[in-house]
Amino acid sequence: MNFDLNEDEEMLKALAERFVEDNYDLDRRRVYLGGPNGFSPQMWSLLAELGLVAAPLSFESGGLALDATAIATVFQALGKGLVVEPLIENVMVGARLFERVAPADLAAEWLEALAMGARRIALAHAEHGARGGRSYVETRVNADGTLSGAKSCVPAGAGVDGYIVTARESGAAGDAEGVGLFLVAGNAPGLTVTPWRTVDGSLAVTLDLAGVPATGLGGSLGDVAEVGVLASLARSAEALGVMQSLFDATLEYLRTRQQFGTTLGSFQAIQHRMAAQYAAIEQGRALLDLAIVSQGSDRFAAAVDGLRAFVAPASVELGHEMIQFHGGMGVTDELFIGHGHKRLLMLSRWPDDGMAALDRFAGVA
Repeated sequence: MNFDLNEDEEMLKALAERFVEDNYDLDRRRVYLGGPNGFSPQMWSLLAELGLVAAPLSFESGGLALDATAIATVFQALGKGLVVEPLIENVMVGARLFERVAPADLAAEWLEALAMGARRIALAHAEHGARGGRSYVETRVNADGTLSGAKSCVPAGAGVDGYIVTARESGAAGDAEGVGLFLVAGNAPGLTVTPWRTVDGSLAVTLDLAGVPATGLGGSLGDVAEVGVLASLARSAEALGVMQSLFDATLEYLRTRQQFGTTLGSFQAIQHRMAAQYAAIEQGRALLDLAIVSQGSDRFAAAVDGLRAFVAPASVELGHEMIQFHGGMGVTDELFIGHGHKRLLMLSRWPDDGMAALDRFAGVA
């Protein structure tokens, strides 16, 4: 089977790599991450100008309807540069879910602005009592159509124009049925938004909803799961990009850093450990390729879960090893290594961990 990229995919890869090369280094990344919304508005606008914000959306919405190969290619390139702009949360999840379920009048009002990067939208689903349960929703629809409840973690939810909120119309908290999707304005009355920093330094928010006005979107938790498959593929692809960058930086360090009169890379024990991490990256890429070629079949979601089940723990282990090889400097803010490891921690735990993905994979296999 030929896994070579076609001309369009090569252009997308070059575009993403050029964005990283021209606009990212560790110092600038710190500045972007420290912004009020956890990323750079200027870089977000540039991504929109380059077409990368719209690209995952459908042709009807002004996008390119990227398939699994293109998505994996773009997010591996962005992962190598540790890009902080929230393309996964606000586009792969938020905008694509909105596009899927919004009625025609709301789609006409929002989709063009979402594709142009002029508006952002985030999914608010996770709750404290869920413990990884995808169908657990306590937030309820009141008799007057308003929403009441709380959402514990909304990544990239700071400064957004709207939230897609899951709320229960009927049934008990853990029931798979009875949950609807609702659009809540970012400045809606009765909505309290509390920002906080995640492990990788990005911004998430907690939502408290006290009789918040909302507009029904239609759809169900099944739509959230469907959109989540490509988003999970993007997260694993980004993680592989981060892993490759950490490996390359550490390999260069081991080739040049001297200890006991010789380079660290000359020690056989270190060579064995680096070889094991190289193998882990290649295994991850093989599983990514398997997921890509499964798109369009009934095995696609399972293949993505299998990919995530491997990459999530493997990426964290690789980060630990690369930190160990750098010694104390590996965990400092001065090196790329620590920043990359924190991003891998976030990617490996959100929206659930590798064990949850493995359970889903085992249930289908």
